[in-house]
Amino acid sequence: MFKDVAHEYVHMATSPGQIRHLVDRAIRIALSERTVTAIIIPNDLQSQPAVEQPPHAHGTIHSGVGYSHPRIAPHEDDLKRAAAVLNEGERVAILVGAGALNATDEVIQVAEKLGAGVAKALLGRAALPDDLPFVTGSIGLLGTNPSWEMMSNCDTLLMIGSGFPYSEFLPEEGQARGVQIDIDGRQVSMRYPMEVNLIGDSATTLQALLPHLKQKSDRSWREHIEKSVAQWWEVLEERAMTDADPVNPQRVFWELSPKLPDNCILTSDSGSAANWYARDLKLRRGMMASLSGGLATMGNGVPYAIAAKFAYPERVAIAMVGDGAMQMNGNAELVTIAKYWQRWSDPRLIIMVLNNQDLNQVTWEMRVMEGDPKYEASQNLPDFPYADYAEMIGLKGIKVTESEALSGAWDRALNADRPVVLEVKTDPNIPPIPPHIKREQAQAYMSALMHGDPDALGTVKASFKQFAREFIPKSRKH
Repeated sequence: MFKDVAHEYVHMATSPGQIRHLVDRAIRIALSERTVTAIIIPNDLQSQPAVEQPPHAHGTIHSGVGYSHPRIAPHEDDLKRAAAVLNEGERVAILVGAGALNATDEVIQVAEKLGAGVAKALLGRAALPDDLPFVTGSIGLLGTNPSWEMMSNCDTLLMIGSGFPYSEFLPEEGQARGVQIDIDGRQVSMRYPMEVNLIGDSATTLQALLPHLKQKSDRSWREHIEKSVAQWWEVLEERAMTDADPVNPQRVFWELSPKLPDNCILTSDSGSAANWYARDLKLRRGMMASLSGGLATMGNGVPYAIAAKFAYPERVAIAMVGDGAMQMNGNAELVTIAKYWQRWSDPRLIIMVLNNQDLNQVTWEMRVMEGDPKYEASQNLPDFPYADYAEMIGLKGIKVTESEALSGAWDRALNADRPVVLEVKTDPNIPPIPPHIKREQAQAYMSALMHGDPDALGTVKASFKQFAREFIPKSRKH
């Protein structure tokens, strides 16, 4: 059962003498491989006397504690080959992921030298601040038009610490020359046929690569990217401020964005909340952010935020989740918060719930991917008083049913003296518009609406408003 996720190390103990060794190995492998490990301890074994030290005898297994990450860097010849590819490119695009989270300065320096734009995979959301004019934002179905346009028109791709899986959002094969940096050799050239693969830590590798890179004098590619990014933020604001019934979910995130406390920690759940988390928040330097990017697992948002508060009790944590995830496990985790919050030096933990009574992401996937109308029996969720429930267990509850109340509600939540559940009644018919709409997706969407979707009228109205200022990305040569 654990093998799919904990495939690097999953073992069941069969005798007390194994325990110390199994624990040491599990922790060391988890740190070394950046993965999940698992130990299974049967019930009857748990009651047996512990073996603090295995005997000094034939066949016994010993272990020791401790692990420190090594400094891994590519060979000089490989760095020179990579630099040659990047220096020859006229339209360089950079994609960063979780592996670049500790290489912010180095990525900025490389982007400045190469005149490149930088897109971010979801797990690399905090790798670069969004206030940099050349940061195009997220990539993929939840991504931005500038990221799509940059990947469609680049002639050189530099991937840094990312295993972004959706290759249709990367350049077409043969369009661009590629360089990839990853600490794990198993990850390179999986998503795009790279010309040079550099195995090493992102920051260390970029530091070694920088002296070999030439400053590009032609900045037309960069200027185009920056113009596209500026226009995109205008589009997002206009979409967020569009009327909805009752509250536009994009506006929930847009109103939060300028109010984000310094060094806050953001978590998002899988679902439609992830769309707006990916696009509408402007992260600043020093913030941390994560979601279940590898497994797309529902129900992770609240536990992630609780873990953040235990790891960093002095920092504000904000979880952005849907009502489906809250009904799966989030409501139960509020009891955990109520039990422990007074231990934290800064008590501020905000759980923002998009209450639209719909398993919204799946509803839209059914419409756009399969052409199926919303199936109410599986998609409708019961209404639950999230804010009232928070008050019942000693937390603060805030409920918003009107768009104009959002700004003040966020202010009250961010200045509360205890954890807050901010419940917002949002419109489930606001479409999560992908950066590039394929003909078959448009046809599927129309088929769903024409074949009995119960929310067809509201969906058509909301979609029309959202497309009012849509920038259709086109291939351009620079």
